[in-house]
Amino acid sequence: MRTHYNQNFFDLLQERRSVRIFDQERFFDHETVRACLEMATLAPNSSNLQLWEFYRIKEGDLKNKMVPLCMRQKAALTARELVVVVTRRDKWKKRSEANHAYIKELYQAADEKKRRQALNYYGKLVPKLYTNFFGWSWIKQVIAWYLGLKKPMVREVSETDIRISVHKSAALAAMTFMYAMKAEGYDTCPMEGFDSKRVKNLLDLPKASEISMIIACGEAKPEGIYGKRFRIPSDEVIFDL
Repeated sequence: MRTHYNQNFFDLLQERRSVRIFDQERFFDHETVRACLEMATLAPNSSNLQLWEFYRIKEGDLKNKMVPLCMRQKAALTARELVVVVTRRDKWKKRSEANHAYIKELYQAADEKKRRQALNYYGKLVPKLYTNFFGWSWIKQVIAWYLGLKKPMVREVSETDIRISVHKSAALAAMTFMYAMKAEGYDTCPMEGFDSKRVKNLLDLPKASEISMIIACGEAKPEGIYGKRFRIPSDEVIFDL
C-alpha cells in the first residue's frame, strides 16, 4: 500500500469514538467548538445550499433542561457543551439566490453558454426541485419517470427525497465537526435519542426546521468508552466489481 499523504488523519479515524461519559473537572475550551464548527461549514453539501444551522448549548440552566429531553443519556448529562444540528430546508430560496449572485459575478468573463448553464442551475433547476406546493412532489416524480424512459435520470425528486438530501448534507457537516474536535483533542457523541418536539420548543426553533442530531462534546473519561470498537468484517460491506 502506498504511503498516505497524511497518515495522521488515518490515526484520527482510528482514535475517534462515541464517548458516553465526559470529564467535568478538566478545563474545556469552548472557543475550540466554535473553530470546529467553522470547519464544519466547509463540508460538502447538496448544491452548495448549506441548509444547516448549529445551536450551541453551554453548561448552565439551558443545558440542564436539555438533559431530560435527551432521555437523560450520560453523554448529555456530562457533556461540557451540546451542539444541536438543525436542517433548514425552508431556507433554500435565500441560499439559492446567494449562490446565483455568486455565480453571476464569478462567471462574468466566461463564455455565454457556460455562464447560462451555471445560472440556470440556481435560477431554474433548484427552484423546480425545492418548490413545494400541493401535488408538485407527485408531478416531479411523474416527470422523472417519463424522462427516465429514454435517458438516465435522477429519480429522487419527491419531497421526501429532498428532505433526505438536506439531512445527508447536515450529517456530512456533523461528521466534519466531530473529526475536527478529535483533531483538537476533544471527544464527541452524536445522539439521536431525544424528544425533537420539546427540544424545538425549548430552543424556539422555527416550525419548518428539523433536528438532525445533537452532539455532546467534552473530553472523554476512561469509562466513557464502552469497550473495544466493534465492526462487522469489511468483506460484508465493501465489494469490488
